[in-house]
Amino acid sequence: MGNMNRLFVWLVMAVFLGAVAACAPTAERRGTGEVIDDATLTARVKTALIRVEGLSAFKVDVNTNRGEVQLTGFVRDEDMIRQSVDTARAVPGVVRVHNDLRVAPRR
Repeated sequence: MGNMNRLFVWLVMAVFLGAVAACAPTAERRGTGEVIDDATLTARVKTALIRVEGLSAFKVDVNTNRGEVQLTGFVRDEDMIRQSVDTARAVPGVVRVHNDLRVAPRR
């Protein structure tokens, strides 16, 4: 019976270590903490962008990966693009801003 208990303990430890290793970040995959940090940073950037006068009427999507923020969508004019990028860069924790914003076509 002692060998069976020992085998069971080793099996449980192996499963636990495998689960821990699967959650660890790699060069290609973010860890749980990084995902939470990026979600928090995305929320902070979105909050900062909402405060930009005239921007709330336009659609700007914010995605964050390891502190790098990507802005996509449409805005009113070139000045609004510059202002959006500058606002995102000013948020603490932003490492880099990728600007994929475009001027919305006139109707």
